[in-house]
Amino acid sequence: MSYQTISVRPLTLRIGAEVEGVDIAGPLSNAQVDDLHRAIADHQVIFFRDQQPNRDQLKAFGRLFGDLAIHSAVPGLDDHPEIVAIHADADSKFVAGEDWHSDLTCDAEPPMGSILWLHTVPEVGGDTLFASMYDAYEALSPRMKAYLDGLTAEHDANPVYRPLFPDVDKRYACNIHPVVRTHPVTGRKSLFVNSSYTTRIMELPKPESDAVLNFLYQHVTNPKFQVRFRWRPNSVAFWDNRCTQHLAVWDYFPQTRSGLRVTVAGTKPY
Repeated sequence: MSYQTISVRPLTLRIGAEVEGVDIAGPLSNAQVDDLHRAIADHQVIFFRDQQPNRDQLKAFGRLFGDLAIHSAVPGLDDHPEIVAIHADADSKFVAGEDWHSDLTCDAEPPMGSILWLHTVPEVGGDTLFASMYDAYEALSPRMKAYLDGLTAEHDANPVYRPLFPDVDKRYACNIHPVVRTHPVTGRKSLFVNSSYTTRIMELPKPESDAVLNFLYQHVTNPKFQVRFRWRPNSVAFWDNRCTQHLAVWDYFPQTRSGLRVTVAGTKPY
C-alpha cells in the first residue's frame, strides 16, 4: 500500500497502523486528507504520536471525515458539546470502555469512527486493544456465516447507562441492526454485535440467542484479530467503529489517564 503524503507503518497484518507526517492540528492538504481516508479504510485503526491539538483543532480534524455526532448518553464539554472528556484517576470507580464494544451501536445511525487524544497517560499500563470484525467474520465456517447472514440484533444502551446515571430520568437509545453488516466504503462484511450493547437476536428464541451471542462474544476476543496500542503522552487513536471493537485496559489504578474524544457520525448499518 503506497501513500503520497504520509508514512504508514502497519502494526499487524490484520489491523492497526502508525501514521507519520501529519499534524492533526492542521491545516491539512486535500492529498493528506485523501491519504488518511485510505489509511483508515486499509487498517481500520490508525495511530498518531506527538500531537497537541486544541479543542477546535480536534473537532476540525474529525470533520474531515464527516459530521461530528453528539454522544447520545454521556454529556460533552459545556463549551464543546461534540467533545467527551475521557478521564480516570485515583478517585474513579469505573472507566469508560472496559468491555469489548463498538461505540454507541445502540444509536439508529452508529458512529463511523472515534478519535481519542490522550495528553496524560500512566507510566505503565492503560493500553487499548482493538479487534478486527472483518477477520472475526471471515474466520467463521461457511455454515456459520450462512446462518448469521440476514439475522438482526437489538442494541440497547439502557443496561449500560442507567446503572451509571441512576439520578438521570432518561430513556436511552435502543435500535435493531444486522448481525453481519457490509462496510459502506470497503464492501467487506463484518460482525456487528458486541457484549456491551447487544441484548438479543430478534429472529431466535432467547436460549438460542444467548448461546449464539455468547459464542460470538468469545470468538471476537481471539488475539489473532487484535492489535494492542501502548499510549504515550499526546498520542491519538482513530478507529472505524463499523468494523472494529475495542477494550480499554484498566490496569493502572491509581494513576491518571486523561484526554478528549470526538465522534464522527455514521449511517444506518446494512
